[in-house]
Amino acid sequence: MRERSAKAQQQSLPVLVQYGHRSWLVPAALLVAVVVVDGLTPHSFASVSWLVLVPVVAAGLCGPQLTVVFSCLSIAGYPALDSIWAKSQGTEDFLLVIAGAVLAVPISVFRAQAAAYVHHLRGAAETTRQVVLRPVPPGWGGVDSAARYLAADIEARVGGDFYDVVATPFGARVILGDVQGKGLPAVSMAAAVVGCFREVAFHEEDLATVAARLEERLLRQNRLVAQLGGREERFATAVVIWFPGDAPEQIEMVNFGHDGPHVLGPAGVRQLPTGRGAPIGLAQLAGGLPEVRRLRLAEDETVLIVSDGVTEARDRQGAFFDLRAHLDRLAGLPGAADPERLVDELAAAVVRHTGGRRTDDTALLAVRRPLEALLD
Repeated sequence: MRERSAKAQQQSLPVLVQYGHRSWLVPAALLVAVVVVDGLTPHSFASVSWLVLVPVVAAGLCGPQLTVVFSCLSIAGYPALDSIWAKSQGTEDFLLVIAGAVLAVPISVFRAQAAAYVHHLRGAAETTRQVVLRPVPPGWGGVDSAARYLAADIEARVGGDFYDVVATPFGARVILGDVQGKGLPAVSMAAAVVGCFREVAFHEEDLATVAARLEERLLRQNRLVAQLGGREERFATAVVIWFPGDAPEQIEMVNFGHDGPHVLGPAGVRQLPTGRGAPIGLAQLAGGLPEVRRLRLAEDETVLIVSDGVTEARDRQGAFFDLRAHLDRLAGLPGAADPERLVDELAAAVVRHTGGRRTDDTALLAVRRPLEALLD
């Protein structure tokens, strides 16, 4: 399943990124085409000067070393073809081929430097992603979980969506949310919320206290941003769920204005309450924090939380992704409640629906109590 999701994401990459290791085939095919055309056309049709295109195309697709190779082949190929078919139009054409070959080399060097710089930025973004969206080990916190993140900006690879699973003395606690806005300010805010959750969820038993600490942390982050010259106060929608160790068929949930999580099980699909409370950072305007709800969750059911990058994903015609319809279809398949399979299937479906053109970051998190616990 993971291979299928990775393949779907790979298909959304630019062609030159997917097939960059084979880019040398394009100038090579062009070189062969020039030779074939020059040999098959009448004497009045001199196509040998088209060799100037070979190093230029190589500069745009290949590295400096291959560009030098194709430049040399073009320069050497002109007199060789002229000696065979004698279709040259004069020294001007040969000088044109030489000029194109010489200019192609520095162009390829500049392009390679730019590509290396972008690669460096992607590495920095990947490091940031690992801080905000750290990998969750299998069985972490006593629950089975799986998460996927699809960035709208495939180069940046990180945005304002966040999630985590925290192992605590009171049972596993999970969070998934979305910071309002985009770019580095949203990433900074997401890091503040996730960092706070990791500490507070471990030390505080009362989920209402956890919610209050998240609210306080976001307010302090907004004040800090304002002191640094920021003009926009940000908030975050989120869902926090606690799997109490002493209540195998119950969970506690706080919904900060987020879409209600879905639950998949043998009985089908149902949706938990949508958040009517204020997002994190806006409790003062709404008259208080959202309430903590204790909800039923059977031992063989899986909770799925997604960001609005799923529910607001559009296809070419502007139609929204129908999450409930996809879940109803999956619910009838064997093993559909497995977290890994569930997030893989949905991530691949979102990529197919949008054709790889996502306008918002997408996060998915599926959690259930482990099968070992169900068999005991």
